[in-house]
Amino acid sequence: MKQQLSVITLPVNDLAVTRRFYCDGLGWQPVFINDEVMFIQLNGLVMSFFHRVAYEQDAGVDYRPGGHTCVLSHNVASPAEVDAVYAEALAAGAQPQKGPAKTPWGGYAGHFRDPDEHLWEIAHNPAWPISPEGYVTCIAPE
Repeated sequence: MKQQLSVITLPVNDLAVTRRFYCDGLGWQPVFINDEVMFIQLNGLVMSFFHRVAYEQDAGVDYRPGGHTCVLSHNVASPAEVDAVYAEALAAGAQPQKGPAKTPWGGYAGHFRDPDEHLWEIAHNPAWPISPEGYVTCIAPE
């Protein structure tokens, strides 16, 4: 298996609420949306928001909101940008989880929950360069 991801799929309770949060609130643009799914092209992969019922049928699992089995991280170029994106998310309807603060690993990060309680981290890691396209390069600490 190649070391890559193509799509991240999140189950959601209400696509209209999800669209308002991500598209109207955060300014993301869907490339496709219907009654069951919304696809948003990111830098190098696709974010898929799948209505909970269709998600359960497709994956054969029960969706448990707030399970926090993963964290979606969005890296930015500075602590000030962490603050700005965190505030933008809260203004769009996100629920605060952990406000932006210095981290033990030398960065700066904050966490919020989207309308379906998916956990997001907005982070600045001074050791990880970000290309103009938004690609992050993971550089291991010395």
